[in-house]
Amino acid sequence: MQGTEVGIDEILDCREKRVAIQNDMIKKYNKPIISFTMNIPGPIKTNNEIKKAFNIGKTLILEKLKENNIEILEIQELNENTGNELFISINSLAEKIKNITVTIEENSELGRLFDIDVIDVNFEKLSRKSFRKCLICEEQAQECGRSRKHSIEELQNKVEEILSKGAK
Repeated sequence: MQGTEVGIDEILDCREKRVAIQNDMIKKYNKPIISFTMNIPGPIKTNNEIKKAFNIGKTLILEKLKENNIEILEIQELNENTGNELFISINSLAEKIKNITVTIEENSELGRLFDIDVIDVNFEKLSRKSFRKCLICEEQAQECGRSRKHSIEELQNKVEEILSKGAK
């Protein structure tokens, strides 16, 4: 996979920055937020294909919010070597938004690579009702990740396959 490799320190710094942005937006509006990133295993977190897929995901999210007449209060976007990130403060119930975002993840060709979190006003991430399947096998993704069942190379090959089908 082509792109700039990032180290664990950069990824941890990025996570801290993400949580700070999420918390600031929740405090500012006292409304839930959507936090959208790409689920890309390995040291390369973005490149042209991943960015294209991210933009497709962003468009799907914004379209679904519009279709459901959900008011957007603020949007912030980061595009760094650690990945592409979108934060949207929304004037709606977190549970309603979670149902919409799970539908996007499950019904898009690229949905397996989308990581769309919904964080409520109490700063808690809403969980999906069903577990996410591994990119490679049908097992629970978290279990495969924890046990390192698949190599980074296998996972990256699968990501490239998904990107080639969905990010045209």
